[in-house]
Parts: sequence; structure tokens; C-alpha cells
Amino acid sequence: MSQLNVNAIRHTGASSDAVTLAADGTCTAKITNNLSNRNLIVNGDMRIAQRGTTSTANNYGTIDNFGINYGGTDEAPTQAQVDIAAGTTPYTLGFRKAFQITNGNQTSGAGAGDWVGMYQWVESQDCASSGWNYTSTSSYITLSFWVKSSVAQNFYGYCRTNDGTNKLYPFETGSLSAGTWTKVTKKIPGHADIQFDNNNGHGIGFEFWAFIGTDYTDSGATTGVWSTYTSGSRTLDAPTTWYTTNDATLEITGVQLEAGDTATDFEFRTYGDELARCKRYFHRIETSANGNPAGIYMSGLLAYNTTSVYGHVCDFPTTMRAIPTVTKVGTITCGNAAGGNGGAITSSNFDYCTRNQCCTSGETGSSGLVGGNCSSLNLAADTSLSFSAGL
Repeated sequence: MSQLNVNAIRHTGASSDAVTLAADGTCTAKITNNLSNRNLIVNGDMRIAQRGTTSTANNYGTIDNFGINYGGTDEAPTQAQVDIAAGTTPYTLGFRKAFQITNGNQTSGAGAGDWVGMYQWVESQDCASSGWNYTSTSSYITLSFWVKSSVAQNFYGYCRTNDGTNKLYPFETGSLSAGTWTKVTKKIPGHADIQFDNNNGHGIGFEFWAFIGTDYTDSGATTGVWSTYTSGSRTLDAPTTWYTTNDATLEITGVQLEAGDTATDFEFRTYGDELARCKRYFHRIETSANGNPAGIYMSGLLAYNTTSVYGHVCDFPTTMRAIPTVTKVGTITCGNAAGGNGGAITSSNFDYCTRNQCCTSGETGSSGLVGGNCSSLNLAADTSLSFSAGL
């Protein structure tokens, strides 16, 4: 029987070993494809957009778990879920959607207090149990993503921790060619001051800036090293080309953050699996604009008196990260036990939510109900109840 006795296997052009063998007969290998449960980012391929596909909202508005931050603008930027063109890379790798920011018309130029960027925060407990020995400088996480800009420019971003002493790791894309997808990969070491509490709060944030003004930057800042977070020294001074170009666009997809010093192939999940992950942070019940005026009935309630109902509204499809904030849009009526609607409610007291279900202490404004009888909430056309528990 033949036997090969070596301590490691390395390609002739590589700078590190692909396989490291231990004296106990085990080995450690850098395998880059078909690995599961590695990506800390939720919805990194931008497929899920429960809120809609275009919005000028600040923070969350379209792509689940990705928001935008902007301020000081003359015209609000637009966030959108967009298609990736067939035949391009990353389309050929399996990506179909991207998160896009379209600039407004910033007639006042690039102000020191202006900013436009995108972000996602990862729960602290997920960072703590990711397999990254985050207080060791010889242990790494790796960030990778695809990015495209309509103008040629270098862009800045950073990873930021929240627990204990807030730490900041700035990075840059390098100069991007206009209209060309580019893959960016950053190997990020641990640091003695990094802390992740074992809870559902903010752990590590990925923040990527289309533009950030000099009130928040420092010409002496250093990329590629950890430092203590300071609001006025987040990155190097940012180029202004994108921000001063009306309707400039910035697109991103394939965002992956994983333990280890190697960027593995993107972890594609099924649509159903990714949607379930997203619903930990946002869930919506809605009717369509052309639906039945009483399109959805939610039973399990009781009439408190002739004008109000209380009780169980709905169960959530998965345990939410935190007790959600509830937002009502449109018209909700109360249903009588004998049938028919009792009129539109005027309050929104969905104040008895847990992480698993929503109840109400009394929705008022209806009429013609009978106290003690069974009742329901009826969502009219183009009406929604949204439950938000994002970071």
C-alpha cells in the first residue's frame, strides 16, 4: 500500500496551505464550495423584498434586512430591488436581484454633513457563536460582495461592532469601472477589544457608503485595521463624483460574512428558507389593491361592547427577534358574529404582542357589535398590518 507522508498541501502559486494535516490523523481544509450555514448576512442575494421594490424611505423600505441611511440631501435618494442583467457576472453565478441606490439631484453639492449609504446589522448572539475567535488577531472573518456603480469611483465602508468598546474596521473597494460588476473581498482579523454579548441585540454591522461627508471622515484614517469607533473618523475622506452626479446608481448583491480567512462560494438558500429568516425581522399581512373589500378575516376576537373588539389577532410564522412594532395601513373593519361589517376601526391598539403572536386590548371605532359575541378583524382592499423587529 502506498502512503504519502506530508504535513500540508499547497499549490505552487499559493501563499497558504489548502490542507493542513495534524499528528492525530485529522486535517483542516480550505473548501470554498457547497458549504452551508456559514453566511451571517440575511438575504445577501437581495431576493426578498416584503415591503416593496422601490421607496424613498430612510432605513428599511424595500430589500429585507438591508436599509439605507441618508441625510443632508437636497433630494432624497431612491432604494430599489432591481434585476441583474442576463449574461453578466454575477448573473452567471446564480444571482438575480440587487439592492440599488439611485442618487437624487444634490444641487448644493457635497456637503460636510451629507451622507448616503446602506447597511445590515447581525445579531450579537449569531456573531458570538459563528466560530470566529474574534478576540484573536490570528482568527478571521471574511466579507465578500459584488458591487457596481454608474460612475467610476472608489467607495468606502466598514464593519462595526456594538457591544463593549465599539470597534470599527474601514475598507475600500478600490477604483470601480463605471457600469461594471466587481467582486470585493476583505479578510478581517479579530481584535482583543471586540465583544459580542449572547443576546439578540446589535452585533456586527456592515455599512457601505455611496457618499459620506467630511463631518464623519478623517484624511488620516487607516483602512484595513481595527480602531475605536469615532463618529468623526469613520473612513478616509470620500470621493464626491457619485454624490454630485444626478441619478447616479450604486448596486450591490452577494453579500457574505463568514468565519474563516477564505471567501467561499456564496451560500444560496432556497427562497422559502431565506423568506423564513427574513420573517424573524419583518412580517406583513396584506390585501391587494384589487382584492375583495373584506379580503382577509382574522378571527379569534370578542366584542367588548358595541364599538370595540379585543383578543387574538394572528400568530407569526416564526419567532420574531423582538416584540415587534405594529403599523396599520388602510381600512380594517370589525365583523359581527351574525355576519357583515360593523364599521372601520379608528384606533390601532395592537399593544399585546409577544415575539410569537399579536393580540389587541381593544380596537375601537366600530359600531353595531354585541358585547361578548365572537368577532373578527376584516382587512379591506389595499390594507396591511406590518410587524417590524429589525435591528
